[in-house]
Amino acid sequence: MAPSYDILIADDHPLFRSALRQALSQGLGATVNLTEVGSIAELQNSLDQRTDWDLVLLDLNMPGAYGFSGLVLLRGQYPQIPVVVVSAQEEEPVIRRAKDFGASGFIPKSSTLEAIQRAVQVVLEGDVSWPATADSAGPISEQEQNVSEQLASLTPQQFRVLTMVCDGLLNKQIAWELSVSEATIKAHVTAIFRKLGVRTRTQAALLLQQMELTQKA
Repeated sequence: MAPSYDILIADDHPLFRSALRQALSQGLGATVNLTEVGSIAELQNSLDQRTDWDLVLLDLNMPGAYGFSGLVLLRGQYPQIPVVVVSAQEEEPVIRRAKDFGASGFIPKSSTLEAIQRAVQVVLEGDVSWPATADSAGPISEQEQNVSEQLASLTPQQFRVLTMVCDGLLNKQIAWELSVSEATIKAHVTAIFRKLGVRTRTQAALLLQQMELTQKA
């Protein structure tokens, strides 16, 4: 009997989600149940509903994510779920940082359907799948490692509040968006600042920006 896999596709481009769906539906030789989301908020909702996914395919550039922050959130809160990064940014440092932040593989968006199928199959079987260039760039810095550990300590709701703070929303706007009281948001912000070791919204935004894909010299 062929195995059955539940895979979560997190990408905000419908056309590419369709390409992934085609590759996975046709080429794995297994029953594949696919769920698609287009933002970090939708991804969190899916993970709130269930945590027994066999794989998450994660685009780094999505609404609600600052570069690698979505990957850091997943690895911190749901370490049992393997994550494969799927990205149009195929530079060696990006691939290496995805590896250091805990992904199980990296699929360039320029890959053929057959290459996508092979990479996903390898990870579903419990291994990892990396382009040959994954080890040619230097490791992440100690500072990045510290930031990733701080972000990973946030709850999913705190992470969502943090990204909205960094997008410039006021507490009352965040409260309205999340359908909670302003007092609840204030409590979240206080807890976030304590976990990140910052005192202001600007400091929090600067810290989160360290997770962006392109590091400034």
